[in-house]
Amino acid sequence: MKILFAGPSLSGTEFVPMRTGEDRVLSEYALTCRGPAKCGDITHAVDQGFRVIGLVDGRFEDVAAVWHKEILHALSAGATVYGAASMGALRAAECHPFGMIGIGTVFERYAFGGLEDDAAVAQVHAPAEFGYVAFSEAMVTIDATLDAAFAARAITAEEHGFIRAKADAVFFKERTWRRIFNVVSPDIDGAAERLKPHIRNIKREDAEALLDVLLDRNSVAAPELGSDFAGWQFNATSQWRKLRV
Repeated sequence: MKILFAGPSLSGTEFVPMRTGEDRVLSEYALTCRGPAKCGDITHAVDQGFRVIGLVDGRFEDVAAVWHKEILHALSAGATVYGAASMGALRAAECHPFGMIGIGTVFERYAFGGLEDDAAVAQVHAPAEFGYVAFSEAMVTIDATLDAAFAARAITAEEHGFIRAKADAVFFKERTWRRIFNVVSPDIDGAAERLKPHIRNIKREDAEALLDVLLDRNSVAAPELGSDFAGWQFNATSQWRKLRV
């Protein structure tokens, strides 16, 4: 049994629920689609019998986020857990030494590229009833776009750094391309015209890559456990037991 937790990273596709709190079951793919995961949702999925879990989006502001501990529980129960794009990339970067499988550029940046800010994937979005449409842009999307524009010589290295700093200074709930263009336009001529052709929704790209693996369109190898983590065992701590109540 396979389950996918996704929202804004796959908005507008058939792989997100249509109503808050309800699953979308796609029998043709043998896949259950559930909205962004919160604390306890991974454990609940394991209890329901799901043994292939894809974590893309997660909740974090109004409720507790997915615990690392519940991912370790899933792995210890024999589940295969994939992560990408958003909360999934964060947790995969933190849990891949234990066997969680990270997919995509955002995961690579968190795990090996020096990216440390959890808020770099944060977005404001609509609920399921409105298709999880995003109202803001994540910094990882800004970074991917600026990198693409620089590679195409649409902006200089100095402009790249300037725009990134200005975008990063905008509160994540208010960070839109329109806001960024307005902020940088006094200092950079034609910023919107030069950047728009290179806008790259890296979270969507990574989420689609994870989806390809879930649907057996592609494959990815599980990480090799280092000597420090080989043979690790799940420890059911008192805090963990509280989660299970």
